[in-house]
Amino acid sequence: MAHADEQEIIDLEQEFWRTILEKDTEASVAMLPDRSIVVGAQGAAVLTRDDYRRMADQAEGSWKLNAFRLDDVSVIFPREDVAVIAYTVTEEMEVEGEPLTIKAADATTWIRKDGGWLASLHTESVLGDPFGRDRKAA
Repeated sequence: MAHADEQEIIDLEQEFWRTILEKDTEASVAMLPDRSIVVGAQGAAVLTRDDYRRMADQAEGSWKLNAFRLDDVSVIFPREDVAVIAYTVTEEMEVEGEPLTIKAADATTWIRKDGGWLASLHTESVLGDPFGRDRKAA
């Protein structure tokens, strides 16, 4: 059983995923600070809330999250106002009309501000061979 503060962060992370699943962009945006960082296979980017809205709009029609599951969840609090959550995620999606299931290692840094938590940094690394040998050559 997770400590109460750890469970709060786990619940927040689950809720953020639910906002993506339900395509509730404004609920996602409400969980972000004015500027946040996203890192993944597409690179690293600093996003404003408006950037996030545009990114969500662009995703419409090209991919859709159908289900997700978080496993092997760990939460630490480097400071009382900073929480870091890491986990593996299984994402069941449709990409360009085709079903796709991916497994990834994700982490989010949450910062407490004005009594609430905001997702300031999110990373996602698709699981597989660390040298990329399991991917098709471009």
